[in-house]
Amino acid sequence: MITKDKIDAFIEKIPPTPEVLKETLSLLNIGELTKAAKIAEGDLALKSYLKNIVNKPIYGFANEVSDISQIFGILGVTLSQQTVYNYMISLLSPDKWLLFKLNSKSFYELQAQLSKKWEMILKHLEINDKNIYGAISLLPASIIVSEALFNEKIDEVTLLRSTKALDYNTILTRLCGVGLFDICEQIADKWEMDQIIPQIIQSASGLKPSDDEMINNLGKWMHLLLFYELSQPLFIEAGLNDFVDFQVDYVADIYDEFTTIMEIG
Repeated sequence: MITKDKIDAFIEKIPPTPEVLKETLSLLNIGELTKAAKIAEGDLALKSYLKNIVNKPIYGFANEVSDISQIFGILGVTLSQQTVYNYMISLLSPDKWLLFKLNSKSFYELQAQLSKKWEMILKHLEINDKNIYGAISLLPASIIVSEALFNEKIDEVTLLRSTKALDYNTILTRLCGVGLFDICEQIADKWEMDQIIPQIIQSASGLKPSDDEMINNLGKWMHLLLFYELSQPLFIEAGLNDFVDFQVDYVADIYDEFTTIMEIG
C-alpha cells in the first residue's frame, strides 16, 4: 500500500527552488536575458544541462553552442525560462531507474522533445505566455514521481500491470486516492510556479477538465502531446507507453489538427 504519508514524505524531500534558479527565472520573467545568463553561469550543473539540451538534434544547430548568453539569446525568454524549469525537474530524477528503462540521456531527450513540440503547439495557437510555456516541464515530473513511489512496491505494480493492464496513474489513484497529476500540482505549488500551470496539468490528465475554456483546450493539446511522445520507439522501449489512460473522447475535437501540426514539425 502506498500511503498518503509516503507521498507527503516524497513531496517534502523535493528541495525548494535554489536562489540561483529563482533569480535566473525572475530575470527571465522581465526579459533580462544577459543578466539572467550571468547569474546562471554560477550554477555549473545548470550550465552543463543547458548545453546538453540545446545541442540536441531537435534544435537544429549546426555547431555546438556552449555560451549561456548565446543559449538564452537563441532560445529567447520563454524557452529559456521553460528550460530552467526542465532543469529543476531533472534534479528530482533518480541516479538509477528501476521501473522504467530510462537514463539521464533518454530522460533529457524526453524533456527536449516535449518542450520543442509544446512550443510548436503554442505558436500554432498564437499563445505567447511564459507561464504556459513552463507548464510542459511538469509532465516528466509525473514519470519521476511514478518511479520513486512504485520502486518499493515494484512487484505489486508489475503484477497489477500484467493482470489488469492498468496504467500507472490508475494504479496510484487506487492505492492512495491521488493521481500523478495531483502530485505534480503539489510540486508546482512548492516551487511557487504560476497558478495557471497546475490547472493546465490537471486538465492534461484528461480526467479533470477545467471550466475555463482556454485552460481546458491547452489541457487537450498537452494530453495528446504526452501520448504522442510516449508512443515513440525510444519511450515504448522504456516502458512508458500506457503511462496514463488515453481519453479519446476528451481530445476528439482537436485530434486531426494535432496530427497535422506534428506532421509539419
